[in-house]
Amino acid sequence: MKERSVFTAWLASCRLAVAGGLVCAGLGLFLFWLYGLPWEAAGYLLCLCLVVVCLLAGASFVRFRRRHRTLILLEEGILIDPTNLPEAADLIQADYDRLLRRLLREGREKQARADSTLAELTAYYTLWVHQIKTPIAALDLLLQTGPEKTTEMEVELQKISQYVDMVLQYLRLDSEARDLVLRRCSLDEMVRQTVRKSAKLFILKKIRLTFQETGKMVLSDEKWFVFLLEQLLSNALKYTAPGGQITIGLEGEDTLLLTDTGIGIAPEDLPRVFDKGFTGQNGRVDRKATGLGLYLCRRTADLLGHSLTIDSQLGVGTQVRIGLGRPKFDIE
Repeated sequence: MKERSVFTAWLASCRLAVAGGLVCAGLGLFLFWLYGLPWEAAGYLLCLCLVVVCLLAGASFVRFRRRHRTLILLEEGILIDPTNLPEAADLIQADYDRLLRRLLREGREKQARADSTLAELTAYYTLWVHQIKTPIAALDLLLQTGPEKTTEMEVELQKISQYVDMVLQYLRLDSEARDLVLRRCSLDEMVRQTVRKSAKLFILKKIRLTFQETGKMVLSDEKWFVFLLEQLLSNALKYTAPGGQITIGLEGEDTLLLTDTGIGIAPEDLPRVFDKGFTGQNGRVDRKATGLGLYLCRRTADLLGHSLTIDSQLGVGTQVRIGLGRPKFDIE
């Protein structure tokens, strides 16, 4: 801003003070005239007042211009460091400074959250791309061998479909548009939906399924609950050897129990199985594991308000329990 413009801006900021000074001077002259005081004394008084006003106005203008130049210099770096703001000249400027610092602080916090979310999404997509390459490559090889591998092809297609569902649900978990609708759903029907999707893999691996119908109605969201069951059943199928067994049924009144005869989970890994990206000892065996399945299960269970626990023994199998009681939500 040019010097003249700065001076004009300063005058505009002092217009009330200038107007007040002119009014006071006018009243003073009026009083001198009213009482018949000598005009020479009035002239001395006006000159003295003019000198004082000029000194104060000059100091005010210098301070105004210095603050303006400091703010111009800070314009580029203000988003990085707001601590170098010039000292406030009055209470209103101090209020604006405080407001600016708060806005900058909240802006940095919001940017940090956005950066963290972007980093998580980038990491997730990187893992997801590597994960989905496996069934695509397997499907390509099966197509080259001929039509007799139809069952294996369907299994690989099911894996691709499941991975696509995983990425969609992952995005919805942190979205405001979660489309969560709680209503009373048939537990048996949700289990059947899940088992039907994995039927080909049961057949291919010759794994026996024991499903004890419950006749129970659950207060939950059907779409999200089925997704939770799909992830848990997928894990059970992945780590259960051919000829093994998976059992689904009620334990007590309000707990769904899913048991497999798979390889189990090491005791030292159990406390961290729901951590994002944690694969543990099983991940070293199955190098395609990403540690995202159980993480999504925990997030989904929390979203639905259901409890989720896992117990396991190496070489014996794993038991997953989903609490089906009235959903519990944290109220903020």
